Amino acid sequence: MSNILITGGAGYIGSHTAKKLGQAGHHLTTLDNLSKGFRQAVLFGDLIEGDVGDMELVDDILKTRQIASVLHFAALTVVPESVENPLLYYWNNTSKTRNLIECCIRNRVRNFVFSSTAAVYGIPESGACSETSPLAPINPYGTSKMMSEIILRDAAAASELRFVVLRYFNVAGSDPDGDIGQSTPNATLLIKVACEAALGKREKLYVFGTDYATADGTGVRDYIHIDDLAQAHVQALQYLQEGGRSTTLNCGYGRGLSVREIINEVEDQHGAALPVEVAPRRAGDPPSLIACADAIKETLKWQPKYDNITDIVRTSLAWERDRKW
Repeated sequence: MSNILITGGAGYIGSHTAKKLGQAGHHLTTLDNLSKGFRQAVLFGDLIEGDVGDMELVDDILKTRQIASVLHFAALTVVPESVENPLLYYWNNTSKTRNLIECCIRNRVRNFVFSSTAAVYGIPESGACSETSPLAPINPYGTSKMMSEIILRDAAAASELRFVVLRYFNVAGSDPDGDIGQSTPNATLLIKVACEAALGKREKLYVFGTDYATADGTGVRDYIHIDDLAQAHVQALQYLQEGGRSTTLNCGYGRGLSVREIINEVEDQHGAALPVEVAPRRAGDPPSLIACADAIKETLKWQPKYDNITDIVRTSLAWERDRKW
């Protein structure tokens, strides 16, 4: 079992991944400034409240705790906010990642798993993206992640650091055991918002655009259950520990669901209609964004367990009904 640093491990994706790693017996240290995360979500190991941009603190953690692997989740992720305040995103997401990578190389960390996003692809012509699709982000959030990928790639080429970049598509759902869940305040993820609207925690759910060139006119996305995504991180780390070469992989199921299909599923499971209001398209929203997911299955031998919208919505609603924080 290895010593692992998880940045942003009190947040949504980081906490679910940390739970799996803790259950497997790894020695975990979570570094989180708790601006978006929750102390209660850290179920294994030690929590250090601090910022990933504090290089002195990071150096101390890596050295004194003999960290061999880093999983880097800490980031800001709200696209409209990135448009309004791009410098914040380039500082928080890109500059701090650059500093973390320097600390890792200085302290001879060998394995680095990086949380990236399908936003690096922008608006793909075909609606489906492979890892070799052109990178053309259309907002500072996507650009901040693309720049971080480039920094990681170049730094690793000049050092002993090896990495796996995981590009997430639309993450949804909550821990099937109900121990942790999606509690991000003012979340913008569709299924989270739909479940909040179903339970009266939001006044209404907005559907942004109904005139796309899709089967029902609403946007189509590739939704991946958080538990499957967390397992992908576990297997990415194992892949590196076993000597795997640096690589970049899409995290999705390879199929899409429309906004209306999501609403219908939430309504069916909730047993009542949602308060829905149609709004104009948002600038930059692609009609369709679906992962080509063959590479992750081949490289990591990853086989998802929750590749169906029923489980995704069921676990989302369950968490919203009985949130622990």
